[in-house]
Amino acid sequence: MKRTTINLKLNGVARRAEVEPSDTLLEVLRDKLGIKSAKVGCDRGDCGTCTVLMNGRTVRSCLVLAPEAEGCEVVTLEGVSKGGGTALQKAFVRHNSFQCGFCAPGVVLSATELLAKDSKPDRRDIQEAIGGNLCRCTGYQPIIDAIEDAAGTKP
Repeated sequence: MKRTTINLKLNGVARRAEVEPSDTLLEVLRDKLGIKSAKVGCDRGDCGTCTVLMNGRTVRSCLVLAPEAEGCEVVTLEGVSKGGGTALQKAFVRHNSFQCGFCAPGVVLSATELLAKDSKPDRRDIQEAIGGNLCRCTGYQPIIDAIEDAAGTKP
């Protein structure tokens, strides 16, 4: 297999990485570019712990081959956290939305995409947006409450 170089914008910064054609974006982010918020969970795209934004849309980075990220803009939790955190992240803290935190980056990025598309989502939209993110600790209620709070739709 022939190594190749990919160029991408990672959290607003131009980055370059040498990759094998079979490397996943998750492997490159964690092992070559120092990103630790995207987690290794199931390696099958089922759990959502590896969720990142690629060109503004959530993707499971364990399912994206690294060469597919050539020329793309990739945003991880580190990228949305610049400057002390977003209103969404502060709402997660207010609602004690996470216990272990393993799923947190993927959930925050899924909610970030949702709020970028719809600033006032209803409960069903929120549930659908985070449906691909498994959380074993909170039971989802505090997560949904936080997203409603950030959107200003919390009853």
